[in-house]
Amino acid sequence: MAEIPTLRTVRLILRPFRLEDAPAVQRLAGSREVADATLRISHPYEDGMAQTWISKHAGIYTRGEGLQLAIVLVGDNTLVGSVDLMHINKQHQRGVLGFWVGHEYWGCGYCTEAAREIICFGFGELGLNRISASCFARNAASRRVMQKIGMTCEGVFRQDMRKWDKFEDMERYSILASEWRVL
Repeated sequence: MAEIPTLRTVRLILRPFRLEDAPAVQRLAGSREVADATLRISHPYEDGMAQTWISKHAGIYTRGEGLQLAIVLVGDNTLVGSVDLMHINKQHQRGVLGFWVGHEYWGCGYCTEAAREIICFGFGELGLNRISASCFARNAASRRVMQKIGMTCEGVFRQDMRKWDKFEDMERYSILASEWRVL
């Protein structure tokens, strides 16, 4: 794969992360609210973690394993979160969608808009057949994002993950290329 792409929607620019984004990533992802809502974000979000995370993106994309993009507002270039397609499997033509935005940007529709755009890229440009996503069963906002972009609930995996020393039920969703084409 070539250079990490930049995608655009009406309100958002989905662009490669830059090292200078690290302080904003640490502040946004480092909030207890964001960490509590997601599986992969730890709390506290220590100094240097954002730089390390960002520095891995180019290699992940070059190897064809995933695409991680910053969610930035069109008007003022404010970084509000992240959207990604990870665990890309070329043989089975599938990937896993992930997203988060800073808690001060919750309820603005940014995750839905960004997720819709990156799945279009996954199906249209990467030739994927299936994109899945998971969320904590208690995370109604993430569930709504997945439903709004046309994903179907495949089931609940009981006590599948552990967060804050508590086992959490996970809901799994997916969308197929054939379903995306008719949306």
